[in-house]
Amino acid sequence: MKKVAVILSGCGFYDGAEIHESVLSLLAIEQNGASWHCFAPDIDQFHVVNHAAGEEMAANRNVLQESARIARGNIQAISELNPNHFDALLLPGGFGVAKNLSSFASKGVNLDVDENVLRVCKAFATAEKPAGYVCISPILIPSVYGNGAKGTIGNDPEVSAAFNAMGGEHIDCPVDDFVLDQSRRLLSTPAYMLATSVSEANAGISKLVQKLIDLA
Repeated sequence: MKKVAVILSGCGFYDGAEIHESVLSLLAIEQNGASWHCFAPDIDQFHVVNHAAGEEMAANRNVLQESARIARGNIQAISELNPNHFDALLLPGGFGVAKNLSSFASKGVNLDVDENVLRVCKAFATAEKPAGYVCISPILIPSVYGNGAKGTIGNDPEVSAAFNAMGGEHIDCPVDDFVLDQSRRLLSTPAYMLATSVSEANAGISKLVQKLIDLA
């Protein structure tokens, strides 16, 4: 059975991993005959957002502990992730990617990427193992793959301009499809960058995961 490492960034789209995207990704992995294995950085969140009000609140939460909510406790610290043990990599979206896995939310094109996240993603890239990036997570692609890497974040002009400014080649993509950079075995799909429903998010995610497993 093929094994897919999944990197989560918390729990909740304002300050962590997008829950719908995460669960849809895990479901699609299982439906394509593979197994998922969740990881997250054992660090404090950038901040905590009250998802009912959409406002920041005074609290401290841990990215690994919050991600464990999605994984039902079946999760490890990303520092323990050995890419040699897995066939493919998948990163759901959510603002946690831009706040916890990287500093894109605060630094834009001058972002830093969490050292363990960058280590893992680059290891999959170097080993030419397939990797899927969902929603906002493709913003990490230029840092991982370098100049010329193709990816999509939907069609948001500002974010796609940032993607290109960092050396990537942004490709507009509808919600129900994905972009494949064949030479890098790299996939991306817009999901909730464009989706207005769970079904729309699933349309692109399910296609991406099927191709991801095929390539693995």
